[in-house]
Formats: sequence, structure tokens, C-alpha cells
Amino acid sequence: MSAVQPLAGLRVLDLSRVLAGPWATQLLSDLGADVIKMEHPEGGDDTRSWGPPFTQNRDGTHGESAYFRSANRGKKSVSVDLKSGAGRDLARQYARQSDILVENFRVGGAAQLGLDYDTLSQENPTLIYCSITGFGQTGPHRHRPGYDLLVQAMGGLMSITGEPEGRPMKAGVALTDIMTGLYATSAILAALHERGQSGKGDYIDLSLLDVQIATLANQAQNYLVSGQSPQRSGNVHPNIAPYQDFATSDGAIVIAVGNDSQFLRLCESLEAHDLAKDPRFVSNALRVENRTALAQVITDLLTKGSTRHWLVMLDANGIPAAAINDLAAVFSEPQVIAREMLQHSVDGAPLVACPIRYRRLALATARSAPYLGEHNTYSWTADLEPDHLGS
Repeated sequence: MSAVQPLAGLRVLDLSRVLAGPWATQLLSDLGADVIKMEHPEGGDDTRSWGPPFTQNRDGTHGESAYFRSANRGKKSVSVDLKSGAGRDLARQYARQSDILVENFRVGGAAQLGLDYDTLSQENPTLIYCSITGFGQTGPHRHRPGYDLLVQAMGGLMSITGEPEGRPMKAGVALTDIMTGLYATSAILAALHERGQSGKGDYIDLSLLDVQIATLANQAQNYLVSGQSPQRSGNVHPNIAPYQDFATSDGAIVIAVGNDSQFLRLCESLEAHDLAKDPRFVSNALRVENRTALAQVITDLLTKGSTRHWLVMLDANGIPAAAINDLAAVFSEPQVIAREMLQHSVDGAPLVACPIRYRRLALATARSAPYLGEHNTYSWTADLEPDHLGS
């Protein structure tokens, strides 16, 4: 007997594109929800063309982009022109039978199509409707388009990312979009829980900028407490030391010391017993104050041995440390293999696994992202008319 998927039976209508919305609906799909992604017949989701790299079709032409596949696994694709009357009618039919709807139109865009919450909730008062925009439904910038890079800049993340003397840098992935997708999923599941008690749906207004600011975490609070804007510090932690990358004789490692006992064990591992007694370094606050001097001492010691040597030594003494892996090394890492983070879909395509692990419940079977319009004949109930797609 197979394990139960936690969201089995829930229906999700995905009217979003690019990353934040699709990331949320992909996670709902992983958890067992039936997700229908509506895309324009000409090209579909923008990210289908965001490449290379692309998968290869049997005829030698390129298939789906790797980017699109990263955020749309397990969904069903229905190609429909929402600017046509037939397309809007079909979307409304699906919305009447949906538990959840996710969209990322510009402010006012859904209303122009008759697909806004106020309209759809009249026919489906239990609908949980999540709207994702760059700046939210209120405020002076509500009508501006929002992209991850723009929001990382405006929301402060770039100001604290990069080397002190270098240019401000964005994160290596579209972190604001991804975090917004995760916040969207949390908000949807909370509304779903409340709906079980009230029998009513709700409208969720999520802003990329709001999420970016919320996830500044300790750096935002550092500013609010001190009144000083944090500056870029490379891989150095603003509140902990030593917590950064260090050179070795043949490369580099990161060491993340989170408390005084770990620092003592680090000194033992480095055979630097005097370092543990140095009055400049006996507490975390003092180590932060004297981080430059501390980093130089540790670097001088680490460059006498190889990365492999120090990783073995530090691990044996319970010191958090790691090599700086490229992605080839990541997917060859024994821990990553043991956790089965690389999976293959039912059609053999490689996929990054959902990281959630249940004991009793199960995730949905791994399925690749859909081809554009692959499920045009799919319907939740017989009263849908998928032949009238407005294409």
C-alpha cells in the first residue's frame, strides 16, 4: 500500500510564469497537488526560451530549457490565450473547480481579464488566491514590473553581497524569487488550514520587495539596532568569527565556528594552543572585533596543509568545515548521493529532488516539466471543454 501524498486531491490553477509563482506551484505539485499550468500557445512561459542549455529532442532540435525544467516539474500544461473570450472562459471553468490559484500579473492585469479574486470568488468562495507582484497591490510602485535583480538591488541584498572593495553583487541564483515562492507556499497552506475551519477562501498579496526585506534577517536587525548600514564583507560573517573562507596549501575551505567551545576545538585542531588563550579571541564579541588579526593567524596555519588534510582533521574534532564545491562535486558528494537529491523522472530526465522527507507521508512521483500544451485534453471534470482553448 503506497503512502499518502499530503496534498493529494487538491487542485491548483497556475497562471504564473518565470520563477516565484512557478516555484510555489512546483512545491505544491511535489506535495501531491494536481497543478494545471496555463500558458500562451505561442512560446508559453518566458523561461521555456531562457537558455542555453536546452534538452535535446530526437530530431536534433532543442527542447525545454534547463531553467524552465527547474521550476515546473510535475505540472500539467494547457496552452490557452487568455486574451480570447474562449480562453478566459476556460480559465474561469478551471478556477471554479480549483482549491488554489496562483498568478503574477501586473497590478490590475487579472481584473482586466476577469480573473481577479473578487470576480472568481463569487463563483468559488472557497478559492485561495495568491497574487505575486514585484511591489505588492498598494504603494507608489505597485504598477512597476519587478524582477529579481531589480529587487535584490532595491531591497538591499546587493549592498551587503560581494567583496568590500568590489562591486555590489547579486546572489548566484534568483534568491528573492525563490524565497517569495516559499513564502507563497507557506501562506497558501496556512490559508488552506484556516479554510478547513471557516469554509472560506482568501486573497494573498505577496511582494518580491517585501520578501527581500523580510529575508535580510540579522542584517536588517543589525541596522535597526545600530543605525549603521551593514557593508559588504565578502564571505565574512558580520556577527560571528571565525566564519569565512580560508586558503589552504592547495585550495580553500570554509570554517564556520558558532560558539566558544568550537573555537577551542579549532585551536586544538590547528595545534595553536596559545591562540585559545589570546585575550583578543577569548569570546565571540572579541573575535569579531579582532577578526582581521584572527583570520591572518588561521590562514598562516592552514596554508601549511592541504584542503583534504584539514577537512579530515577538523571533522574529527567536530569543527564545521567544508570544501568549496562546484556543481560537479556537489552531485558527486556522498552525502548528496545518500540523500538522493539527484533523481530521474519517469521518462529518465535528471531532476533535483524536493528536499522534504516524510516518515509516513510521501511526495508525488517525480515527473518532468511538461511540454507546452501537453495536457490540452486533460480535464478535472467532464463539464470542462478543453477543445475550446482559444488558441
